[in-house]
Amino acid sequence: MERVQKIEKMKILTLGNEGNEGNVLLRQKAKPITKINAEIAEIAAALLDTLYCGKGVGLAGPQVGFMKRIFVVHVDKDMPRVFINPSVLETSEETVKYEEGCLSIPGVWVDVIRPKTLRIKAWNEKGKPFILDADGILARVILHEYDHLEGMLFIDRLSEVKRNRILAKIKKRV
Repeated sequence: MERVQKIEKMKILTLGNEGNEGNVLLRQKAKPITKINAEIAEIAAALLDTLYCGKGVGLAGPQVGFMKRIFVVHVDKDMPRVFINPSVLETSEETVKYEEGCLSIPGVWVDVIRPKTLRIKAWNEKGKPFILDADGILARVILHEYDHLEGMLFIDRLSEVKRNRILAKIKKRV
């Protein structure tokens, strides 16, 4: 039980604020989860708790220093979802621009262009595989969190000029 309590106290890494740790971990590619067991289910639950505490809509393992391929999402009018070892199977050619933010880059909100729809394959916290077709905000949040597993941040999808302006503001703030 003590281990579960320790897991529940996840700290969200933010760009620039943890010195080098946050900057390095947020830029690393996450490794596959080899066994979906009770510990992974506990981590999924703790990610959701941390997501709710942060008032976000998605959270990936690397954002809390857990460098495995897992993320959770919970958008309005949908159920909480856990994605373990996800693979994006397909995205639409049609794209949409929408304002995004990130719990790991607090206070920054910018328009990001992403595919309008996607098809993704993953496993849930019980080890059951599923394929999901998503559109709208759910598709956007899934793609945003998937990027975290690849060591990417949403600002990496901006022009170099915009990204550098944001990074300069973050550096100044810290």
